[in-house]
Order: sequence, then structure tokens, then C-alpha cells
Amino acid sequence: MPNTASAIRRVRRVTKQTAVNRLRKSKYRAAVKKMEDLLKKGEKDKIKGFFPSFQSLLMKATKSGTINKKTASRKISKISKKI
Repeated sequence: MPNTASAIRRVRRVTKQTAVNRLRKSKYRAAVKKMEDLLKKGEKDKIKGFFPSFQSLLMKATKSGTINKKTASRKISKISKKI
């Protein structure tokens, strides 16, 4: 248990940040899975419609520091090559 007031505040802050990061990471993973499913099914209309929002979700997760910039770029690159 934290003893000082600043440590107590820090624990509270880290707890909130963890919840937010968990949410962002789950959105990121869900977007990747959805895109991979669409690619397997070969639904070109849905793929083209979802790709911009897919990129947006990955860049939002990157901007917040939830995932690495190079990881997001690699995912976007691989999927755009498949498209």
C-alpha cells in the first residue's frame, strides 16, 4: 500500500490509465480481427468501407501510446498489400 499522498494519487491515476489502455487495446485487437475476417471472406465492398476506420483506430491507439507506431504501420501495410 502506498504511504504518501502523492503515491495514493498515483495509484488512482494508474488504475484509470490501465482501464483506458485496456479499452483501446481491445478495440485495436477487435479491428484487426474484423479486418482479417473480411479478408478471408473476400468481401471487397465491406473491406474498402472499413479500411479507413481501421487505420483510424490503429493510429488512435498509437497516438495514445497503447501500441507502438511501427506495429501499427506494419499491420496497416500488410493489410493494404492483401487488399
